[in-house]
Amino acid sequence: MERATPIGFEKVVREVSRLSAKSTFQEDDVTTTSSVLGKKTRIFKEPAPLAVHGNAAIISVVNQKGGVGKTTTTINLGAALAELGRRVLLVDFDPQHSLSVGLGVSTRNLEGSIYNLMLDESTKIEDFLLKTNVPGMDMIPSHEDLAAAEGALVSVIAREKVLKRVLDSVSDYYDVILIDCQPSLGLLTINALTASKYVIVPLECEYFALRGVALLVDIIGKVQKNTNPDLEMLGILPTLYDRKTVHSREVLERILEAFPEKVFDTIISRTVRFPETTVAGEPITTFASSSAGAAAYRRLAREIVSMGVAKDSPVSNRPIASAGGI
Repeated sequence: MERATPIGFEKVVREVSRLSAKSTFQEDDVTTTSSVLGKKTRIFKEPAPLAVHGNAAIISVVNQKGGVGKTTTTINLGAALAELGRRVLLVDFDPQHSLSVGLGVSTRNLEGSIYNLMLDESTKIEDFLLKTNVPGMDMIPSHEDLAAAEGALVSVIAREKVLKRVLDSVSDYYDVILIDCQPSLGLLTINALTASKYVIVPLECEYFALRGVALLVDIIGKVQKNTNPDLEMLGILPTLYDRKTVHSREVLERILEAFPEKVFDTIISRTVRFPETTVAGEPITTFASSSAGAAAYRRLAREIVSMGVAKDSPVSNRPIASAGGI
């Protein structure tokens, strides 16, 4: 299935297309926690291709605060992992469907979404898979209807495990499944955490964003205790970092003090390129391939693989059917 064109965006995309020219940014200049603290910058080499695909590492991208870079991270990290030869599935699990819009999908014309898969057990996931413009990266779109899912799930037995049931059918095809969660800690987010092996927490380098992390960590602990004992915090990702301000550095230092072993070395700095990619409906790795933002997410992808995620898949490869012909 071909990537949809965003309704009403055509003119705007033409207007910003001139901005997508490649820059000469050097990846060695990506901001890192090591460089900010005056330490030797770590090097993450490009990993070897996978000989066998499957046994997907399911990762929830979570923060109850909006505007911290969850959707941006899900899209661009997914694209960067796909460039490394990993099979990637993105799940738009937010009723605001920002991920779908950010990948150029017109939600007005959807024949179905993650909502249908959650509430109708007769549906098949391959009927809802969409191909993106990034080879090796697919997605499941969302819709405003998902807002009604929490109420509909109240009477469902094992309601916290509905998304896990949905994703189990494709976990032996993909290497990584990234779930873009809504900015809340309700039943949908609990579903995402229950289905996941790992959690990534994008955290804006701003004081008010820092205040809610303790609550999120508490929720993760409760999920570990009650529905998913295998859940792990993969890391906190500093986002929207402004190297020109003392405040960003102070917040970063406080994050490192509170979670010394759980902060990614890669930092995602603030840049105008990210809003431009949303309008264009594609990841920054294709829209502005040589930009600072693209370099940062490529480095993050290598850092995550170096942690053992999607590094070696012992499960045999099993192709699945889909509208996109996976």
